[in-house]
Amino acid sequence: MSSLSRELVFLILQFLDEEKFKETVHRLEQESGFFFNMKHFEDLVQAGEWDEVEKYLSGFTKVEDNRYSMKIFFEIRKQKYLEALDRHDRGKAVEILVKDLKVFSSFNEELFKEITQLLTLENFRQNEQLSKYGDTKSKLIEANPLFRDKLTFPPIKASRLRTLINQSLNWQHQLCKNPRPNPDIKTLFVDHTCAPANGARTPPPANSPLGGPIPKAGAFPPAGAHSPFQPVVTPSSALAGWMTGANPSLPHAAVASGPLDLSPFLKHPRTPPTAPGMEYQADSEHLMKRIRAGHSEEVSFVGPAHHPNVYSAEDIPRSVVRTLHQGSNVMSLDFHPHQQTILLVGTNIGDIAIWEVGSRERISHKTFRVWDISVCSMPLQAALMKDATASVNRCLWSPDGSILGVAFSKHIVQTYAFMANGELRPQLEIDAHIGGVNDIAFSHPNKSLSIVTCGDDKTIKVWDAATGQRQHTFEGHDASVYSVCPHYKENIQFIFSTALDGKIKAWLYDCLGSRVDYDAPGLWCTTMAYSADGTRLFSCGTSKDGESHLVEWNETEGSIKRTYSGFRKRSTGVVQFDTTRNRFLAAGDEFQIKFWDMDNKDMLTFTDADGGLPASPRLRFNKEGSLLAVTTNDNGIRILANSDGQRLIRISESRAYENSRGSSQPVSSKTSVVTALGSVANVSGPLATSLERPEKIPPPMPMAGLAVIENSRMADVKPRISEDLDKVKSWKLADIVDPNLLKALRLPDSSTAVGKIMRLLYTNSGSAVLALTSNGVHKLWKWQRTDRNSSGKSTPSVAPQLWQPANGVPMTNDMSESGSDESTACIALSKNDSYVMSASGGKVSLFNMMTFKNPKTPILMAGDDDLHAAAPAATFLAFHPQDNNIIAIGMEDSTIQIYNVRVDEVKTKLKGHQKKITGLAFSQTMNVLVSSGADAQICVWSMDGWEKRKARFIQPPAGRAAPLSGETRVQFHNDQTQLLVIHETQLSVYDVKLETLRTWSPRETLQAPISSAVYSCDGLLVYAGFCDGAVGVFDADSLRLRCRISPSSYIPSPSPTGRVCCWCICLVQRRGVYPAVVAAHPSEANQIALGMSDGGVHVVEPPEAEAKWGAPPPGQPQENGAILPSIPSNPALNSQSSDAPSR
Repeated sequence: MSSLSRELVFLILQFLDEEKFKETVHRLEQESGFFFNMKHFEDLVQAGEWDEVEKYLSGFTKVEDNRYSMKIFFEIRKQKYLEALDRHDRGKAVEILVKDLKVFSSFNEELFKEITQLLTLENFRQNEQLSKYGDTKSKLIEANPLFRDKLTFPPIKASRLRTLINQSLNWQHQLCKNPRPNPDIKTLFVDHTCAPANGARTPPPANSPLGGPIPKAGAFPPAGAHSPFQPVVTPSSALAGWMTGANPSLPHAAVASGPLDLSPFLKHPRTPPTAPGMEYQADSEHLMKRIRAGHSEEVSFVGPAHHPNVYSAEDIPRSVVRTLHQGSNVMSLDFHPHQQTILLVGTNIGDIAIWEVGSRERISHKTFRVWDISVCSMPLQAALMKDATASVNRCLWSPDGSILGVAFSKHIVQTYAFMANGELRPQLEIDAHIGGVNDIAFSHPNKSLSIVTCGDDKTIKVWDAATGQRQHTFEGHDASVYSVCPHYKENIQFIFSTALDGKIKAWLYDCLGSRVDYDAPGLWCTTMAYSADGTRLFSCGTSKDGESHLVEWNETEGSIKRTYSGFRKRSTGVVQFDTTRNRFLAAGDEFQIKFWDMDNKDMLTFTDADGGLPASPRLRFNKEGSLLAVTTNDNGIRILANSDGQRLIRISESRAYENSRGSSQPVSSKTSVVTALGSVANVSGPLATSLERPEKIPPPMPMAGLAVIENSRMADVKPRISEDLDKVKSWKLADIVDPNLLKALRLPDSSTAVGKIMRLLYTNSGSAVLALTSNGVHKLWKWQRTDRNSSGKSTPSVAPQLWQPANGVPMTNDMSESGSDESTACIALSKNDSYVMSASGGKVSLFNMMTFKNPKTPILMAGDDDLHAAAPAATFLAFHPQDNNIIAIGMEDSTIQIYNVRVDEVKTKLKGHQKKITGLAFSQTMNVLVSSGADAQICVWSMDGWEKRKARFIQPPAGRAAPLSGETRVQFHNDQTQLLVIHETQLSVYDVKLETLRTWSPRETLQAPISSAVYSCDGLLVYAGFCDGAVGVFDADSLRLRCRISPSSYIPSPSPTGRVCCWCICLVQRRGVYPAVVAAHPSEANQIALGMSDGGVHVVEPPEAEAKWGAPPPGQPQENGAILPSIPSNPALNSQSSDAPSR
């Protein structure tokens, strides 16, 4: 066989091995005799497959070839003979002796006799000479001269056969009489020719109107991936110099997961040669290369020269400057691409938050909820029915920072518009994948913003970011897709994806299948990222065994250029990494943050960020690399900074302080938030006479301007008179008496069933309000999508409809066994708004929220041990946070029953209170259930075994006799660790150990007993209703009063002029109308619903001119945690009695 034919066999062996045709590979090795695969041979020996061992060996040598071959075959057959004796299969042993070993008797008769004698022994190991026969098969093969040139595979570059075929196709295309820009090559069986387009010859490649020669035909696709061979459509854009041309710097959002380069299969050909002896580009040899995991050999990098940077190790952010308490496990982090101190956070309970790290202010917060369950797919609805919770898998900013996207662990993706005042407005909710959505990214494939997602259903999908319409679906992965990264070189748009089987694929926006099929180091969870300028590519992956790989790629070669050292042998979790400043790499490993210089494989330095980091912390640089956010073990975030970052933090902090002092002109609270978020580059100039709310986020603040700002600080002085005037005006807004200072709507009610509102709640979608009255009737108000209310959410600007079932019979609880105590009414809504459970002193009812029908017989709760005793009434209901079928039911007899709805069975009964249960709250983070009772006692129960962990009685305020009694409610903060306790005498915040953190009690400004209180949806405010009709708005962190809402401002006035007068206030007082219950909107932090004692329901929020409820005046005297005004609030209201009306 000629040498070229022999080399062709090696190319075929390489191709078969890359395509995983293992049996065919070894069959060809054996039949050709060109390459002896020692590993395959040893695997067969270890498996004891002696017939296969001899069969494979016979392709390379025979028994009689030489003494080495004879010894090899003797060892194999002897081992087979001994194993038969060991099995006591003497018949098989005799057969081997006669058929296989007899041939060796002519060479060594004494040895053959000795082997024969083993048949006579009960245990052949009794032969002392047997120990002399060692396993020398491998050594004999290496010593055998017949194998000396067959044990090493030739050094062939990866996918060499594909490269040759691709070169042939390119050559055939260049020789076409009518070459077309996008050749459709579907077969290798015949030579390629381009058919004329309408009989006309297309322009030659050199005259391409797109500014460059026509690209080569696409690379030869993987065999079997798309059969028959897929059409190769190469973009007809200017690809020349892709690897060497400059690429604009991309924000983190655009390179979130970091792809591999497409250069191995998008290369320009040279101008067709005039002579037959054509020299191909060196780059063409590297088309469609398969990356081999673990390859660490450094190779020359063909691409732009990376000149030494001027940065030093001092530029690494290592000093801890901020600690933020998120309250739940942080799953994803991303700094705003322009506002360098704005940090987006996603957690394991589905919350997202936006922090201003300089001022430590959480400026926005959203909890997980499905906005419209009715339009969701059935798999999603079924998943939410089973477990209504979800985790954030990824959250990130769009390239311009105007939109943020969130990928959840269940099916859906949500996007929000980030407004100039820091608010988040819901934009899109997409039921994107079946199962979890593992990653999300933004791209601009057609000059319009698109969203790229991937998920457990093994697909990648592209969506229009404005409409949510699906644009592309890419299928081809055999495992869940772990990450995606859209990227571009010049104007070539593509997407890289990584899967949990270690595969990396590349896709163009043409739905013609993947263009690349690589193996990632570690063969499991891998993410990738480019340097800030987009010229250097890195990846970090962790294998299932915990081995981590941080590498730099040679994009041209499709191989690993550098492997970074410094990882522990077994990482506890999946190692996360990030890049910054075109110079540094950072990764979280071994409870530390490790840093590398991109040009040095050895670790540069590390930090433990003052301790408390998880084993594999998540981390993220801001765009300038001056700040680094890293997660902590206690559900927090640490902000690390270099010298530039520390100055940035100081400036942000000082600006926040100045904004809190007020400006020289009357400015709304919303405007001050904008100033805190906005650019401060021009603060050294003259102050404007008035501030206007910007329509978009200002440009980022240059670091060079920081010194100017600090030097100009003293010039920013405001007249004292104007400052005092601002305080007065601000406080007038904080005491709301006039209806014109807020938006309020009494919900329409044409029903004849009128009763006190006992319980009130919003649906989780925020589009409806559900009330339970004292006569056991449920009332549901729904808002519809209209021109005036495009979101379909609750609003006081548009009246909702009181929903009634078709038969006209409302949902009504059984009250045949109820007593006279109204407080026994209770209600709970499932997380997906599908059904509601409630009781009004009798049996617990279960209603379908779509039909108002009761799908099952009322639930009869377990009574005392006496079977004839009547079951106690249910007094409070709470759904388990992880299972909608489990519900905790507080009882009138002071017990708590853990009830399984699906099997209709009480699982356990908790005893610890002395009086009826009046409050229940679950904390998934702390894995506890907290209960409160009319005995003013709080108990903490473990959700694992339901044993009681701790209990304590709430302490009475000064001047109130102990012990306290009466209805006591509890609610967990969004952080799931702090607990709000509501009693008519106080608002208190406890930690999970039931230690008091802060307390407020009625006095002076708000004197009446507290009727109800609740956290706002973002956890920043506490809304409290009082028995004189007033509503107080408190800061959750300090329980300081921000705003007082008089009943005259939200209860419609009987005056024909609409003006508030003392007669109106006195009328409210005489009627005894007050908010018996307060409910907070699930997504609008400044909207509340008030359930009134007269049966009315009011929806209230600030006016459009105000973003939030008024802030307290600075510098005022404080008492009992509340800031008291220097001017009196409404005197008639303040003179009301503090005695509570009958409830």
